[in-house]
Amino acid sequence: MLLESELFGHEKGAFAGAEHRRIGRLEQCHQGTLYLEDVADLPRGTQAKLLRVLQDGEFQRLGGVEALRVDVRILASSNRNLESQLADGSFRQDLYYRLRDVTIQVPPLRERVEDIPELAHYLMFRFNQQLGTAVSSISPEALEKLQSHRWPGNIRELEGVLRDALVISTGASLLPEHFPLELRADGDEALATDA
Repeated sequence: MLLESELFGHEKGAFAGAEHRRIGRLEQCHQGTLYLEDVADLPRGTQAKLLRVLQDGEFQRLGGVEALRVDVRILASSNRNLESQLADGSFRQDLYYRLRDVTIQVPPLRERVEDIPELAHYLMFRFNQQLGTAVSSISPEALEKLQSHRWPGNIRELEGVLRDALVISTGASLLPEHFPLELRADGDEALATDA
């Protein structure tokens, strides 16, 4: 219910705790763009309501009776294979084809290690501002460790590693010792077998 309230909004009294009308993201994005991250996680009931928005441009707030019209472009992403979710019935086929107008495949971070230095510097700058830290560089050895890691958690894992490293760093440069043990060990196996 919380997700649907966020997306579609709700009327006062729609559920326990709904003390006033809330305008949802769809209404807020009228004549704009709404980004739905991890669309594969939407419950089937919410998928049906989203399909109605895509087909007819209409929806109702939770607890409402009035059909509201919106003109909104939907961008959706998923870290799961939607085709396999179609096969097991957890994702609606009609919604899949509505969302699939233009598909952009973004390879996992492990397949684009050349992007890691630029991403790492960007994230370092962003987290410096958020955390009030003043790290100004990433050592070449630390960048090498970042590029040798497999990144099963993709960009979110990289964000977490860099945020944590900034919190524990004491100097002006991030060093390998600021990273978790498993990341520091990456690449060491290859060196041991080469010796």
